[in-house]
Amino acid sequence: MSVAQLEAAPHREVDHAFPLPDTPGTVSAVRHRVRALLGAWDLPAEAADDVLLVVSELVTNALVHARPPATLRLWRLPVDGRRAVHVEVSDLGPAAPPGPAAAPDPDEHGRGLNIVTALSARCGVRADCGGTSRWAEVLAG
Repeated sequence: MSVAQLEAAPHREVDHAFPLPDTPGTVSAVRHRVRALLGAWDLPAEAADDVLLVVSELVTNALVHARPPATLRLWRLPVDGRRAVHVEVSDLGPAAPPGPAAAPDPDEHGRGLNIVTALSARCGVRADCGGTSRWAEVLAG
């Protein structure tokens, strides 16, 4: 696992894009749609669970901390000779400084990006004048 701060994630045609409205129920609705997509991609159950958790954490992070609008994008790609799912959430805000953020209550908040890092083969942040993208690549077989 490696973290690439402010580096570009691999670019390719996006297979699926989901707008992320800042409304109650967005995380649950997106998770439901992504679960169906991963089933169509025939991912192993454990890999699908990891992708869903990464999606949940990145989407929640964007809805709590980012400047709307935000969009989730997913596609498949090879990583180190294995299949992987690229998960990327983009918004219009600036990137937070590298490093862990201080959480007011570590029992309730502040572990999402650590979870993403633990479950990803690679992850990082890309920022430019158009906004910020947090991305992760989860091995899927």
